[in-house]
Parts: sequence; C-alpha cells; structure tokens
Amino acid sequence: METNEAGEAWDVLGDRSRRAIVTRLAERPWAVGELADELPISRPAVSQHLRVLKSAGLVDDEVRGTRRVYRLNPAGVAALRDQLDTFWRRALAGYQDLLPGDRQPPKSEPEESS
Repeated sequence: METNEAGEAWDVLGDRSRRAIVTRLAERPWAVGELADELPISRPAVSQHLRVLKSAGLVDDEVRGTRRVYRLNPAGVAALRDQLDTFWRRALAGYQDLLPGDRQPPKSEPEESS
C-alpha cells in the first residue's frame, strides 16, 4: 500500500461503523451476516462498509461455501502503522528540540582579556 492509498485508508476509518467493523475483524475473520448481527446497522450497510474498506486496502475477503468471509489485510494495516510510526518519531523529535539539556551545544562564555 502506497502513501496515497494509506491516506485513503485513514479517510475511510473516519466512519464509526467502519471502525467498529475493523475492531471486530481484528479479533477473527467474520462473515457479513455475523457482523450485521453484532452491529447496530443493516446487513446491506455492513456490505457497503466492507466494500469501502476493501477498496482502501484494509480488508480482504474469500468465498467459503455460500458465505463471503472478511478479514483484515495485514499489508493495509501495516501501511497505516508505518505512517503512524513515522508521524510519532517526527513528533517526538520535534519535542526533543524544544527541551533544554545536553542536546544543545554549550554556550561559550567570552574570554577574559588579561
């Protein structure tokens, strides 16, 4: 998943129902009907949210008999984690620059003339 695709993934996670679906899928693979039974939204709404999550690269699906089972896409989740880790490292580096301490070169005092 490239940066622009990871950006789309962040966008689709802005929806509360999609975040709830991702939370469930983090536990185990789920069929659409099972997710609909667990969530306060209709089965067609669950299916639509899953299509959006799949388009963003966050979930994969497979047909098992007459059911379609969804699971998290490890590559999609890893791309989000990589972006978050990069953001966090930059944020911490920025805060460290603001802290006084040994990281800053010592100020030289003017030499006394004899």
